[in-house]
Amino acid sequence: MQVTYWLEHAWLDTHVEPGVAVEVDAGRITSVVTDVPAPPRGATALRGLTLPGLANAHSHAFHRALRSTVQVGSGTFWTWRDVMYGVSARLTPESYHALARAVYAEMALAGITAVGEFHYLHHGPGGTPYDDPNAMGDALIAAAADAGIRITLLDTAYLASGLIDKRRGAAPNKHQLRFSDGTAQAWAERASLLKDGEHTRIGAAIHSVRAVPAAQLSTVAEWAEARQAPLHVHLSEQTAENDACRAAHGCTPTRLLADHGVLGPRTTGVHNTHLTAGDISLIGTTATGTCMCPTTERDLADGIGPAVQLQHAGSPLSLGSDSHAVIDILEESRAMELNERLRTRTRGHWTAAALLRAATADGHAAIGWGDAGTIEPGALADLTTIALDTVRTAGPVSRLGAETAVFAASAADVRHTVVGGRQIVRDGVHTLVPDVPQALARSIATLHA
Repeated sequence: MQVTYWLEHAWLDTHVEPGVAVEVDAGRITSVVTDVPAPPRGATALRGLTLPGLANAHSHAFHRALRSTVQVGSGTFWTWRDVMYGVSARLTPESYHALARAVYAEMALAGITAVGEFHYLHHGPGGTPYDDPNAMGDALIAAAADAGIRITLLDTAYLASGLIDKRRGAAPNKHQLRFSDGTAQAWAERASLLKDGEHTRIGAAIHSVRAVPAAQLSTVAEWAEARQAPLHVHLSEQTAENDACRAAHGCTPTRLLADHGVLGPRTTGVHNTHLTAGDISLIGTTATGTCMCPTTERDLADGIGPAVQLQHAGSPLSLGSDSHAVIDILEESRAMELNERLRTRTRGHWTAAALLRAATADGHAAIGWGDAGTIEPGALADLTTIALDTVRTAGPVSRLGAETAVFAASAADVRHTVVGGRQIVRDGVHTLVPDVPQALARSIATLHA
């Protein structure tokens, strides 16, 4: 399908350009013409500031059902996890599809065009397999297609409830039986049944060093290497994880992953919060990525990861909404900078342009869509347009485009979203799932009944 979009203002990697005509054919940008003062005949006008589509590099779709319900009283990550288990126990392929469809539509409304879904809810109650061993993953893939966004299904190995010693992990608890395939080899056999598609890419994930025994880490890494697929891992999110790893293995989780061939340029560590200087060096020198999820990290009181040091060491940064305390990648980018300001009492750790790159090109690369995240010929035609006439964004966009997007705008200011040349959000309304708030409410209510 051939289509032309006229962008009132466009962020072209380094600057804002007014009046840009973008031609699209077969889902990709074929030309970008600047200095076009008015929409060409037949073009669709996207008024506002258009960015490349935003990438959400770390999502647990079912965690969306926890929003607000886990804010009563105090607690820790571990008490939050107990509530999460209760929600996961009620999900079926049908109810997960309904919830994820609404969650991914919420992402589209926030300008997200691709999501990395860190998927570990594989089986039925008690760990009983469904007739289709990938029924839950298939539900997520279908949900993303229904919502019109791209998905990288990061199928996750989750085999143990914790570390015992160098050889063994503790058996999964009753909640985690749904997550476990028993062994990494059984995980690999099931994950191999999943296939890439036009809007789908299949990747791998290691839930954490506490959930995959050390002797089985290489099986997951080799599966991803054989397929040249992205590989993600929760890394040092909690100090308790570090303490347990040192007790069992005499080293940090980062060192353990390095020793078993997990780190590398197609690998992304999610959170990377409690790291030593040696950990930072290992991650940087192997070009392992870092996905920061600031709104979840602050919601769970996890701490602030050393993102500045990681990037300086050579780790590309991406962003995720993780538990979906909010779904707003612009807020994630802003929060990464503002967290550093609070910690260091200085400003300007990243330029707004660098933060936008984490939200777009580097985010897409982290989840295997390296051909997205820019507005240039050959790139996937994924676009996000921010309104410039709201009380948050009104101002000198021609001079401060990236700053307006990162430090003023929010998900509520997204006006249009285009994926593969198809407009799936028009004037703030999802064209495929028009009843997103109602769909979310219905799906979440069934899980709390």
